[in-house]
Amino acid sequence: MPLSNRSTLSRTARSTRLSTVIVCILVLACGSEADTRDATTSGSDDFAANYDEALIPDYTLPDPLVSLSGAHVTDVDTWRTVRRPEILASYEQHVFGETPKGPFETSTEVLSAEPALAGVAIRKEVRVQLTADPAGPAFIILLYLPNSASGPTPTFLALNFYGNASVHADPDITLSAEWMRQNDDFGIVDNRATEATRGARSSRWPVERILERGYGLATLYYGDIDPDYDDGFENGVHPYFNDVVGGPNSWSSIGAWSWGLSRAMDYLVTDADVDPDQVMVMGHSRLGKAALWAGAQDERFAIVISNDSGAGGAALSRRAYGETVARINDVFPHWFNPVFKRYGENESELPVDQHMLLSLVAPRPLYVASAIEDRWADPRGEFLSARHAGPVYQLFGEDPLPVEEWPDVGTPVMGTVGYHVRAGGHDVLPYDWERFMDFADKHLRG
Repeated sequence: MPLSNRSTLSRTARSTRLSTVIVCILVLACGSEADTRDATTSGSDDFAANYDEALIPDYTLPDPLVSLSGAHVTDVDTWRTVRRPEILASYEQHVFGETPKGPFETSTEVLSAEPALAGVAIRKEVRVQLTADPAGPAFIILLYLPNSASGPTPTFLALNFYGNASVHADPDITLSAEWMRQNDDFGIVDNRATEATRGARSSRWPVERILERGYGLATLYYGDIDPDYDDGFENGVHPYFNDVVGGPNSWSSIGAWSWGLSRAMDYLVTDADVDPDQVMVMGHSRLGKAALWAGAQDERFAIVISNDSGAGGAALSRRAYGETVARINDVFPHWFNPVFKRYGENESELPVDQHMLLSLVAPRPLYVASAIEDRWADPRGEFLSARHAGPVYQLFGEDPLPVEEWPDVGTPVMGTVGYHVRAGGHDVLPYDWERFMDFADKHLRG
């Protein structure tokens, strides 16, 4: 698997070919992080996104199996003790910021556990206090489990954008009282959820179908961990971890959301109704970035799933296709650490690229999902990233992606690494969930 790309055109040449470039007047005009329901409007308004493969700059990807000393990694022990820690440290230093080290003074309280959804489910709500301060940040896990389960259930864990009540119209879900991004379509009024928010995002969460296929679903509101706006990290969990806030290595919002997923996992492994060895972390868009970083750091997650995670997630940064390192840091400066901003228009100097983030999941199953119309997230770049993670999986004797070329739309491919590109744009559709569950069937029930 070659780790280089050859192009006859330089970045300068790309900038002169505006006839082949789509100009995004606003970030909201372009899929991925520009999902009008998940993103903000900020940053400069003159960004030109490249959507022409011929204008992708020459690049050579860093090799995940070559250590910082230049030694080639040829065995699992060296990967685990030398190279994997090096890559994790590089992501902390150059992308996501330093993650707080435990143990953490968290506590949990089961708020409710009762039949739901006409008796097909058990619905639980569990409050997780994230610090020793009882007035400090906390989140509520909404957990649905199939009522027909005869034992502990394999469960998907995912963050949501508009609170647990947005996931399903179930009237007994606790309505969040925390700050949310304003959105009239979803009943967010004065930055707070209302009764109109119930079920507003249910199209992305086919709860009944997940239960029908024998899986559980756990979800929590990402803003409970850290509100998604650039406030100097004065809210959420950051003020409680001053040792990792401030300076170039500062803990980012994506870093905090990832950390929150692991705190949810701390609870799930104690719930007798959840199979602790079969918890799968999944995320969409920016929350797909968080899911990947959580899955990379926390090896308790049995399967890691990225959906349309794009720049800073599954897509290769060096392709500079669609959303770029410069653009994402301009519009969302709080998502990454300050060092990542140095690589805007300078991706070739990054010591990592996103195939290395994916390789940190090995040997556990990894699934990457793209959408053909979501060009802002670079679906081909997401595929290439998954493919170039393959050598690390092979080091473990696991199957990489079973194809070398980008598969056709609607043609999922599944080794220990899986991938699909579906029709449509930046979203989570029933098609995606069916493939995630097919992948889970293959690796957890095969």
